[in-house]
Amino acid sequence: MTVTRFAPSPNGPLHLGHAFSAIVAHDRAIRDRGEFLLRIEDIDGARSRPELAAEFRDDLDWLRLEYREVAPQSSRIASYRTAANELRAMGILYPCTCTRAEVAAAAVAHGPDGPLYPGTCLRRGPTPGPEVAWRLDMEQATLLAGPLEWTDERHGVQIAQPELFGDVVLWRKDAPASYHLAATLDDAADGVTHVTRGVDLFRATHIHRLLQHLLGLPVPVWHHHPVLVESDGRKLAKRRDAPALADRRRAGEDGRAVAAEVRATLFDTGISLSDAIDQCP
Repeated sequence: MTVTRFAPSPNGPLHLGHAFSAIVAHDRAIRDRGEFLLRIEDIDGARSRPELAAEFRDDLDWLRLEYREVAPQSSRIASYRTAANELRAMGILYPCTCTRAEVAAAAVAHGPDGPLYPGTCLRRGPTPGPEVAWRLDMEQATLLAGPLEWTDERHGVQIAQPELFGDVVLWRKDAPASYHLAATLDDAADGVTHVTRGVDLFRATHIHRLLQHLLGLPVPVWHHHPVLVESDGRKLAKRRDAPALADRRRAGEDGRAVAAEVRATLFDTGISLSDAIDQCP
């Protein structure tokens, strides 16, 4: 059975870009008579606002999307810790005390997420403690895993290239786990068969495929869809105050009509470059 998910973080209201992503996931599951899940990704420290989860449910109901809600990330921390311990036992996770400023100052190359970690703590080996992050030793991890592939429904078979990201943080100082570790574990635990998300996360899949192999997790199919953009070409974002679905809902707009407009844009008329971007990295 096809299982998809929509996994918003409660650090700001949902906007039309989120509606776009939710509808892609919902309709992909419904097409195959599958199941569409809602998962709240609420481990982003003080930025997570529990009251927003109720707004998210109301927004999906307003759009007339049928979903089953699964456990939020805040209830899954023990599973993240277990996975991190497995990676430590393999000898491919090491402690790091470097700040972002120190990483930026010492980096000699850049990856998809910014400056690549120069391996400072891998060489000096700080004592583990509560004020350290834990990084993946990418060289050793990729040697252990060997060549890997993953499949995107829109872009075909891909050769995994997690080394593009360098030694990524998997266990953070300020939160239980990184997005990479938490989302990968959650999708496996929830039985997600098709991971639908914006093309801006395309490259992150290289890391997720590696983690699936290392932790013995099932491998889904991915579907990276275009992302809606503002008039200046930038992705719609909470931090730039994109119009909230909740505001439109409370103003009396018809959610069914909004969803129909999104579907028409996506499936019927195509997406113009002024409305969305679809760039396969």
